[in-house]
Amino acid sequence: MDERDVYRAKDAMQSAMKKGPMRVALIIGAILMFFMFLQPWVQIGAGQRGVVLDFGAVQKDVLGEGLHFRVPVMQEIVRMDVKVQKAETAAAAASADLQDVSSTVAINYHIIPDKANIVYQSIGIHFKERIIDPAVLEVVKAVTAKYSAEELITKRPAVSDAMKLSLTERLLAHNMAVDAFSIVGFSFSKIFMEAIESKQTAEQLALKAKRDLDRIKIEAEQTITAARAEAESLRLQRANISPDLIELRKIEANLKAIDKWNGILPQVTGGGAVPFIGVGDIQKR
Repeated sequence: MDERDVYRAKDAMQSAMKKGPMRVALIIGAILMFFMFLQPWVQIGAGQRGVVLDFGAVQKDVLGEGLHFRVPVMQEIVRMDVKVQKAETAAAAASADLQDVSSTVAINYHIIPDKANIVYQSIGIHFKERIIDPAVLEVVKAVTAKYSAEELITKRPAVSDAMKLSLTERLLAHNMAVDAFSIVGFSFSKIFMEAIESKQTAEQLALKAKRDLDRIKIEAEQTITAARAEAESLRLQRANISPDLIELRKIEANLKAIDKWNGILPQVTGGGAVPFIGVGDIQKR
């Protein structure tokens, strides 16, 4: 081997040493890119559950909140929201007395967390349109038919409780829980509302007339009682009148007249005796 061959071998070794770290870096970078592309982990957020699919088949395990690893290509994780959600549904029904009733119902509900995989497998993610709304419509119609239109107004809390109980049973069969239930509003036909208003007006007028009649009766009874008391007083006074009492009353009247006399005798024109009321009577006594 000549000197040229030695220099060539040396240059080749130096060139290979320079390219080696770059190749390693490229290989590592390619592995990381491939690793990132496959995403062998999944993060489940607050208020969510992860449904595990092995080649599309739903598994029994439900992933809780946090970071989880999965088998790339084979496993897929579907996130399901298990927080409390609100649904509002408008429903039309008929009361027991065949009155048309339109109502709006609002409910708060949530998926039972441990059953998220079953909900996904049997219903999917569009459960409001498939389960919630039809169940609310059915419950409203069934319960409304048990009450008259007037009772739907006067017994609203009982109607709401009955609807909530029935809806809870229906949704529980689909692994959903009802947290709150409220009837936002009832509305009836215009003719029925006018009839209710007329009835209330008549009841108010009848109540006013009854109060007036009771007042008149009380005033009449008071007048009669006062008259009876006065008559009884007069009767007792007559029963107690005697000649001695009459004489005593005359003396008292004369004494009052004397007390009021100023000492001046009345002057009488045309002659005659000077009158002095009651003096003769007093002297006789």
